Amino acid sequence: MDLKIPYNYISIEGNIGTGKTSFCRQMQELHNCKLVLETFNDNPFLPMFYKDPQRYAFTVELFFMTERHKQLQSHLLTQDLFYDFTMSDYMFMKTLLFARNNLEEEEFRLFQKLFKVLNQTFPQPDLLVYFHRHVDILMSNIKKRDREFEAGITSDYLLKVQNSYFEYFRNILSFPVLIVDMGEIDFVQNQKSFDNVRSLLTKEYNPGVHRMTLVM
Repeated sequence: MDLKIPYNYISIEGNIGTGKTSFCRQMQELHNCKLVLETFNDNPFLPMFYKDPQRYAFTVELFFMTERHKQLQSHLLTQDLFYDFTMSDYMFMKTLLFARNNLEEEEFRLFQKLFKVLNQTFPQPDLLVYFHRHVDILMSNIKKRDREFEAGITSDYLLKVQNSYFEYFRNILSFPVLIVDMGEIDFVQNQKSFDNVRSLLTKEYNPGVHRMTLVM
């Protein structure tokens, strides 16, 4: 099914374990798109953070911020005529949302100042798509992929992350945000489910928040 994507830059966002990266990789197989995937496995402080969040929170968030900035700067600030559009499995604002959950008040104030300086250079996505799943499904997905450094993730932590995203979406008026309630659909194993999600990206949305619910 040949579908036209009317956006230059799409960011796929979501909580931990929603399937963002898997979806982006499937899109690349069907479209001539530049793919920007977060390299979170390279963060040496992440396993220590999940074991002792209070001690390693600032270090882990600072590493993430600098790595994301470096990666996005190399991909988003130069136009590539060989691709039809760019798709990433995160946006830079994710840095601030996670930091707000993980840092103490004074640490967050300092972190926020650094973030604002770095964030000035990046364009906003033409479309931000947020994959939403219930926390219980996320916990099941995290358990299935069995990454050792994710073993310490709790339902409470995922709920805080989710609430941070929703609070952020309330104030977005300058570009479209599409919240897709994924339920239990498995677009990796089910081609029809993947096509249903992909078709949502062919529509043009006005700035602000839009919500869709997919069924199995």
